[in-house]
Amino acid sequence: MCIVIGVSSLLSTWIRVKHGYPIENDDGETVYRTDPDADRKIALLTGENEKLHGRIGRLEERIAVLERIATDPAARTAREIEELR
Repeated sequence: MCIVIGVSSLLSTWIRVKHGYPIENDDGETVYRTDPDADRKIALLTGENEKLHGRIGRLEERIAVLERIATDPAARTAREIEELR
């Protein structure tokens, strides 16, 4: 019976570590899996996030212009186009 408990405990710990779940050490403290490339991944994701925020801002501006064109009267839009020429 003791062997079954030991094997099941070992298997449970192995599965938890494999999938990144925290485990407890001998002192009962929680130990988290660390990723040596975590800082690099965070920096890459931060850069990508800033780039995407910029793209979203530009797209929102373009959508606002398209909405204004779609809702303005045709005569006003034609007049503004002629003024730009």
